[in-house]
Amino acid sequence: MRTLTSLLGNSQKLDGGAMFGNAPRALWSQWLSPDEEHRVPLACRCLLAREEDGRRILLEAGIGAFFAPELKNRYGVVEEGHVLLDNLAAAGCSHEDIDVVILSHLHFDHVGGLLAAWDGGPARLLFPNAKFVVSRTAWQRACEPHARDRASFIPELISLLENSGRLVLTDGETPDCLPADYRFHLSDGHTPGMLLTEIPLSEGPVVYAADLIPGAPWVHVPITMGYDRFPERLIEEKRTLLEDLLARRGRLYFTHDPEQALAWVARDAKGRFHAASSLARLTALAS
Repeated sequence: MRTLTSLLGNSQKLDGGAMFGNAPRALWSQWLSPDEEHRVPLACRCLLAREEDGRRILLEAGIGAFFAPELKNRYGVVEEGHVLLDNLAAAGCSHEDIDVVILSHLHFDHVGGLLAAWDGGPARLLFPNAKFVVSRTAWQRACEPHARDRASFIPELISLLENSGRLVLTDGETPDCLPADYRFHLSDGHTPGMLLTEIPLSEGPVVYAADLIPGAPWVHVPITMGYDRFPERLIEEKRTLLEDLLARRGRLYFTHDPEQALAWVARDAKGRFHAASSLARLTALAS
């Protein structure tokens, strides 16, 4: 039996205008309430899959606690400790028990949790027994970033992953380290080569929507982020995925939504997509 468990990593606060780049504050403030610095609360939610053959597969690692104090404050990281490690322990395993980590892309709020908490010394890679799956295009982007998104990557982590001997690059095919029924959707709108992992369950597929649809408000097709590289392309990719999941009774898993972890894809009488029948967390959701 396959089970899925939601795991929160460190949370953060980012500027609401950046998170809802093409939407006015009067609209987005109804979805997420900003603080006095105009920042909105965001989760960095990971997903733990336990497979029938005993494999433990982690989808993403969140932002973690790797930042030095001054950068921690700049990027709005809330907690002091490494929250993902605590929540892995609460779920009955440690980072050493993880067999595969799937990384949708290599921006620091999705991979920083691969590193030990900041202690003033060199960066240290956790998950010593895991293979790290990332798309070849996303890897190339991290190795040769554009000036616009250079600050989104962690150079030390790129070197650590490369030197680990456990980096697995894919062009969209399912590598041997994953169950054969896992599937990837490729997306270029937010960043080139983003992997959206689809995991089949008996009630329908679950797609880890990463930054294509970071939370329930972004299910509405026109809403994009200021961080998106190609917003119009992202909108078309989003529409295609939502149409597909609606037809197949699929669900979206949200990484950044502070309240919702999982939701069905629905469409209203005017043809607008929205999240429905959401769950705040998953505790061993079974296939």
